[in-house]
Amino acid sequence: MSRSALAALARGLALAALLVLSPAQAARQRPNVVLILTDDQDVFLGGMTPMKKTNALIAQMGVTFSNAYVPSALCCPSRASILTGKYPHNHHVVNNTLEGNCSSKLWQKIQEPNTFPALLKSMCGYQTFFAGKYLNEYGAEDAGGVSHVPPGWSFWYALEKNSKYYNYTLSVNGKARRHGENYSVDYLTDANMSLDFLEYKSNFEPFFMMISTPAPHSPWTAAPQYKNDFLNVSAPRNSNFNIHGKNKHWLIRQAKTPMTNSSIQFLDDAYRKRWQTLLSVDDLVEKLVKKLEIHGELDNTYIFYTSDNGFHTGQFSLPIDKRQLYEFDIKVPLLVRGPGIKPNQTNKMLVANIDLGPTILDIAGYDLNKTQMDGMSLLPLLRGDKNVTWRSDFLVEYQGEGYNGSDPTCPGLGPGVTHCFPDCVCEDSYNNTYACVRTMSTSWDLQYCEFDDREVFVEVYNLTADPHQINNIAKTIDQEILEKMNYRLMMLQSCSGATCRTPGVFDPGYRFDPRLMFSNHGVRARRFSTRSLPSI
Repeated sequence: MSRSALAALARGLALAALLVLSPAQAARQRPNVVLILTDDQDVFLGGMTPMKKTNALIAQMGVTFSNAYVPSALCCPSRASILTGKYPHNHHVVNNTLEGNCSSKLWQKIQEPNTFPALLKSMCGYQTFFAGKYLNEYGAEDAGGVSHVPPGWSFWYALEKNSKYYNYTLSVNGKARRHGENYSVDYLTDANMSLDFLEYKSNFEPFFMMISTPAPHSPWTAAPQYKNDFLNVSAPRNSNFNIHGKNKHWLIRQAKTPMTNSSIQFLDDAYRKRWQTLLSVDDLVEKLVKKLEIHGELDNTYIFYTSDNGFHTGQFSLPIDKRQLYEFDIKVPLLVRGPGIKPNQTNKMLVANIDLGPTILDIAGYDLNKTQMDGMSLLPLLRGDKNVTWRSDFLVEYQGEGYNGSDPTCPGLGPGVTHCFPDCVCEDSYNNTYACVRTMSTSWDLQYCEFDDREVFVEVYNLTADPHQINNIAKTIDQEILEKMNYRLMMLQSCSGATCRTPGVFDPGYRFDPRLMFSNHGVRARRFSTRSLPSI
């Protein structure tokens, strides 16, 4: 055979090989995605300070969203918003209880089949992996126990119920696996399930990993090598620390001011331990990035790092918890690195965790018009697209939890309150039910909130002048702005899909009709309740 014929044959064989391999190659060219979700990690009070490796490996290699929020500052509603891309009034998970739709049979039937991981697996051909805390009531016997594996997960290593570090049960693809208290094999943050997945996964499909750590949630159990770190650290003494929450909702006003020395010691200790647990998350991020790099996957992988809600330690004399409407509870870290993202950027756009699902589906090439998600894809912001039209506001909503009986440790409180520790300072109640519009525009940095109680109590904050939300200006702000914000709140509380992305009060395209304020579609007609949930 002549040299030219051999060359032609070689070209033909190469082309044939390319045609044979192209589907798998095309699949592998689609980006991988990793979502790291921490539990109760604030950003407002220094929660990212211990994360030196994470900042170096994700933030400095990508973008930090400095105005990232959650629509509900509590674990289960917030996680449901991440999975569904919806506000709580649309996914109907309103608190951390089965009665509040947290991992209930109704959630499993109505929402789980339409989560973004389910779409990634069924419609986009992704292999999917989950490890860690899912939803607070996952594994409850009344909702199928740990044998229930939500649709959309190829590999499932989910924690039964709430965050623990030792002595927990995992659902391993629907089979219970009990863990003890041996650090080397049981400490949940350091478990190598995610690293193992990168060894045994298919190389012919893109992958999505969701790694949901227990840290820095209570019981704040640090790894043994970190138990002596940060011993001189105390919770920040900022301007709203240990002060009376005057002109605020009664639940905030009931906090004892000044706090007792025992309360302050307790919250300082909790603050230190939270940081200690985060050092193991920092190690996890480093191990994960190194493993992706060793396997040649790093350059084709988006890595998202965020938390399900913030936290407070002594603000307005509330010792420790989340679930309140203020910045320290609703603002979270959000860091992203990946293909096409320039390093060391800060983005100030107003983003929310309802945007994560649409973003990841957009990365996978899925048509977002086929979803019912309320959020927006962050992909144009990640790519640095010019002239992107973006939101100027979003909705915050929460349905309070209470206890019908009296707390035996605090007999003077009566029924209806809960989480009254330490010193009988209560963090929640049935009528701690509120909805807010959080607005950021060129003219206003504003939060407007209404409580669903007998007073219809209103709180309004100008965060440009008052970043720590000390002064409630509801009685002094311009009446026209108050009316517009009230109407915008009504609209957002009844929004779904695209109607959740309409222009805000201070946007050029905003239209306000005062007559609609007196229709039957007001905020108090829109209070979300488990009583209004559809039956199975």
